[in-house]
Amino acid sequence: MPILRVIVLWHQHQPFYKDLVTGEYRLPWVRLHALKDYYGMVKLLDEFPDVHQTFNLVPSLVTQIQDYVTGTAHDPFLHVAAKPAKDLTADERRFALQYLFQANPVNMIGRYPRYRELWNRFRGSGDSAEHAEKFFRPQDFTDLQVLSQIAWFDEFFLEDPEVAALIRKGRNYSLEDQRFVITRERELVAKVLPVHANAAQRGAIELSSSPYYHPILPLLCDTNVAAVSSPGLPLPQNRFRHPEDAREQLQRGLELHQEVFGVRPRGVWPSEGGVSEEVLAIAYGLGIQWMATDEGVLGRSKGILFSRDGNGRLHPETAAKLYTIYRYENAQTAMHMVFRDHNLSDLIGFVYSGMSAQESAKHLMQNIKQAAQPVLDTGLDVVVPIILDGENAWEYYPRSGREFLRRFYDALQRDSGIEAVTVSEAIERHRDFGRLTSLAPGSWINANFNVWIGAAEDNRSWDYLYHARNVYTQTAARSSEAQRKLAFEELLIAEGSDWNWWYGPEHHSANDRDFDELYRKHLSNVYQALGASPPDYLAQPIRGGLGRPSFAPQTAYIRPRITGDIVRYFEWMGAARYTADHRAGAMHGKRFLLDSAYAGIDERKLYGRLDFAGQVPETDFELVVNVESWAADGLRPRRALRLGAVVEKRKLQSWKVGLAGEDQPLASSENPGGSEVKLALARNFEFRLPLSWLLAIPVSSGDVSKAVGASVPVATRLRLRFSLWQNGLPVDALPLEGWIELELLSEEDLMSMGY
Repeated sequence: MPILRVIVLWHQHQPFYKDLVTGEYRLPWVRLHALKDYYGMVKLLDEFPDVHQTFNLVPSLVTQIQDYVTGTAHDPFLHVAAKPAKDLTADERRFALQYLFQANPVNMIGRYPRYRELWNRFRGSGDSAEHAEKFFRPQDFTDLQVLSQIAWFDEFFLEDPEVAALIRKGRNYSLEDQRFVITRERELVAKVLPVHANAAQRGAIELSSSPYYHPILPLLCDTNVAAVSSPGLPLPQNRFRHPEDAREQLQRGLELHQEVFGVRPRGVWPSEGGVSEEVLAIAYGLGIQWMATDEGVLGRSKGILFSRDGNGRLHPETAAKLYTIYRYENAQTAMHMVFRDHNLSDLIGFVYSGMSAQESAKHLMQNIKQAAQPVLDTGLDVVVPIILDGENAWEYYPRSGREFLRRFYDALQRDSGIEAVTVSEAIERHRDFGRLTSLAPGSWINANFNVWIGAAEDNRSWDYLYHARNVYTQTAARSSEAQRKLAFEELLIAEGSDWNWWYGPEHHSANDRDFDELYRKHLSNVYQALGASPPDYLAQPIRGGLGRPSFAPQTAYIRPRITGDIVRYFEWMGAARYTADHRAGAMHGKRFLLDSAYAGIDERKLYGRLDFAGQVPETDFELVVNVESWAADGLRPRRALRLGAVVEKRKLQSWKVGLAGEDQPLASSENPGGSEVKLALARNFEFRLPLSWLLAIPVSSGDVSKAVGASVPVATRLRLRFSLWQNGLPVDALPLEGWIELELLSEEDLMSMGY
């Protein structure tokens, strides 16, 4: 009799949140998901010995779990949760309010009445940590600190008598309760990797792996492959092409897996299901025996449209094409390929959380059987692959979806016509493999790579990666082994897929800014590790719309004296003004050192002013002002200037200003270049520059009105941005995104804009 074999592959993944230079974790999701999901997903199978599954553990997740287990992880989120409430600073209280409510409001926050009460109070303040802080007393913070951690505890961990007693207590937690929870967290996280290893050793599960830092392998090999799966897709300006990095990422993943679990994995779920023929050749050369991706890739490869009827079922002919295991053979490359049933996988990920556990488990079993039956009727064995994320979906299920999974696994185990097997078991038992001699490049999303490349933000991030990779290639040989190692590790981290997941129009989260800043920090670390200065653009966000700044345009000419000492209100009246948004927490790596920036022109000069958030920083730093002039066509800057000012011991030590990319300055502290140029630093930083340096055509008088009236295209507006650098890294910038823009108009026209 033909057999129906069900493959369930859970993909367990978190990006690399750790900054290798500071050692600090930018986001807490490795720790929280290690508490909530990873242990129980495997432990649950103890109840169903005949249900075998595959768990794909991404190496960047494994190594971060190890960091927490050893106690070496520096996690500011854990620090705030652990600190006595009475000792929290104002910044820490706001940080706690901003981040400790980041949980599902129904199934996690709503499960605990006191947590829900505090959440409602926070929401009543407009979800503003700054506004809500005054409504939270120390006992409120202690309760929040305890419950925000318990809400992430695995269902198995909640059965512990001491944890259960805390839950029954409900509120008014003590410092002793708080310490108990924090101590218990490390003990529970330490259970994650051993439970996987033990289950794999007894054959209950198969462990597969992914490229180390979860990069999109086909794009590492060649970003131009994106236009193969999406003809006409806008590509980055620079073609990134490093198949050697793709091989390195794969090899490192395999080696870590063998080191941790004592066996080399047979199979790989490539990051985001991203495959290409070049990737398969690399994987085959490393001894990988199977890879998995989405049905859409198979459809493109064989010219099949896997369309479904109103009940979600395939036509019998196309079902036979999908529900089998393929053998890819091309030249010297051979690989077993499994293609996920997109529909069944998405039912678990996005649909069943809205149904009762009994209904959803029954529906899933019916769908599996009905999908397979037309193929079974022909006498062929059937393999139905269900592959999906093994962590994020459970926040949307009551009690982490455990009742649904128990009912589903029980039904699998009881059905004599079904085998629930690992991928390798399915390959060993399968007959009549499908044949593939070519493979279309693609991922699990629409069989293309458009989520990670093609949008302006995506392409900009690839260009930044390209430049950092080139700097490494050009300078690594002159660097020490330690420098090369750190720089290359940071490059590999920056190659991960998760950064571009949040760029572009497709995805958004409350942590968009955190992901953007961490990505640029990893790239900046590459330059710093090699003894080079990171480029100015890494001080500016790639992600648009991250902040909510206060901005006012210029409404009159200004002629302020440049002293940097006493701010004369009326001298800067009419200037464009940008005020920073400090509502984001500062403890997780973002430092707010700049408060506001001013800029304006008169007939002949450009003026700028930068106010600090408090006093001038005590640590030495460099201020960078980038200024561009643009014509009305908006195609490209006409001129670009860079002003750099070095501050030591809170005194302006040196400065220079010149055309961007050119070594010879137009003026410097050693050669000021006349009275038109002046810089000053005291309580704030101020500067004055001649406008003639920024106009596209020579204007003898430097008069804006004459430049505007010229017959050839000239600059019609200026763009400015300020950034502060410490130890070769950008630590703050104004504007946080975008630019301060100035219109090059006569004073009469400028003043009319104010009305």
